[in-house]
Amino acid sequence: MIIVLKPDATDQQINHILEKVQKLGLTPHVSKGTERTIIGIIGPEDVLRITPLEAFPGVEKVMPVLSPYKLVSREFQPEDSVIDLGNGVKIGGNKIVVMAGPCAVENYETLSEIAREVKKAGASVIRAGAFKPRTSPYSFQGLGEEGLKILKRVSVEVGLITISEVMDTRDIELVAKYVDILQIGARNMQNFNLLKEVGATKKPVVLKRGLSSTVKELLMSAEYILSAGNFNLILCERGIRTFEDSTRNTLDISAVPMVKQLSHLPIIVDPSHAAGKWGLVASLSKAAIASGADGLLIEVHSHPEDAMSDGAQSLLPVNFQELMNELTILSGAIKRKL
Repeated sequence: MIIVLKPDATDQQINHILEKVQKLGLTPHVSKGTERTIIGIIGPEDVLRITPLEAFPGVEKVMPVLSPYKLVSREFQPEDSVIDLGNGVKIGGNKIVVMAGPCAVENYETLSEIAREVKKAGASVIRAGAFKPRTSPYSFQGLGEEGLKILKRVSVEVGLITISEVMDTRDIELVAKYVDILQIGARNMQNFNLLKEVGATKKPVVLKRGLSSTVKELLMSAEYILSAGNFNLILCERGIRTFEDSTRNTLDISAVPMVKQLSHLPIIVDPSHAAGKWGLVASLSKAAIASGADGLLIEVHSHPEDAMSDGAQSLLPVNFQELMNELTILSGAIKRKL
């Protein structure tokens, strides 16, 4: 249920409504736009139906939320969410945010070198995994806390925001200690306990679409995080599994404008995992920006032939710089900034 308040509703009237809703055992979420304030209410609808919410001072109208995802929907918040990542970097507005770096933290020297290169090219966020979910149990699994320490050290020295994946509820506190943005990988998109726990952190979260998940399922997973109280959520399209085997996954470009229609949350694209081949990353990146993506998550490695994971899909710094130059021109053509 959504309570739309009058433009002149006072703080006292809003607080009165919130107190009443909480006494009914329901959970209110306030969304303040430039013109209107909206209160979304989560809870049993039978309680709401017998409560005359329209009679409260300051209320203009009460509407049901028709979509199964309530807080994520455009009905709850018509305006785009803009999320503060720190260091003056915001995502969801006019500026496109690029997150770049190696698949995994391998050592301090390599990560430092890559971080300086991607920042010089215009990236705002350094990406690197410390806990690596791999198909084979014999593949490199990441450096764990030591990798997080290296990532933190490099971010401070270079001046970049960090993003890294958290795989287990037991690791959330540890990863959040070192990292600015928590990433939920495709394999964990429907790990609901993990979603609820990262929702309790209030840290920015990137939620990747599952390998075989629909857009609706992605938004329902996002609802778990928002319902736990964390509205600092960024969605990520990273390709889905289809019958096509010429690429690692199939990038669903249509998911970007579809999510924009259905939800107020920002969405980024990971062209590296979609393609699986570095030679396709630039084209997919341009397509993502043209479709309305709010950012990109790109794998970059200074020595991809020696990378401990995903070297085949990693751009060299020189290729990344060239791509960023091209994206700057493209962004200007669609009246956005890189």
